[in-house]
Amino acid sequence: MKNLNSSRAHQTLRGIGMSLVAVILISGCASVPPPIEQMAVSRAALNNANSAGANEFAPVQLKSAMDKMQGAEQAMTAEHYQLASQLAEEAEVDAKLAGLIARSIKAQKAAAAIQEDSRVLRNEIDRKTK
Repeated sequence: MKNLNSSRAHQTLRGIGMSLVAVILISGCASVPPPIEQMAVSRAALNNANSAGANEFAPVQLKSAMDKMQGAEQAMTAEHYQLASQLAEEAEVDAKLAGLIARSIKAQKAAAAIQEDSRVLRNEIDRKTK
């Protein structure tokens, strides 16, 4: 009899525990708001990367950002807001990296062009002074 009551109490506590876990999980999922602001920030970062020339100078990083953004949009549609937020943040970082790479390469090319122009001018000056 003692084992039977102990077993019932254990089953009841176990059932209550499982119910609490289910309620916590459900409320935890419901409490994540849609990452609307993060989605907008990520889209802006993608636009900036495109404007910087990432298509030409950082295509791998830009594609990664675009793929993650697409995943974030799909997660938003499915109301998986935690995943959407995470993918949007990753897309933002990848897009910023793509933009920085593109700007860096453009700056390096501009610096090389200036150095070449300077070299040509020095040569011209040297030729005229001789």
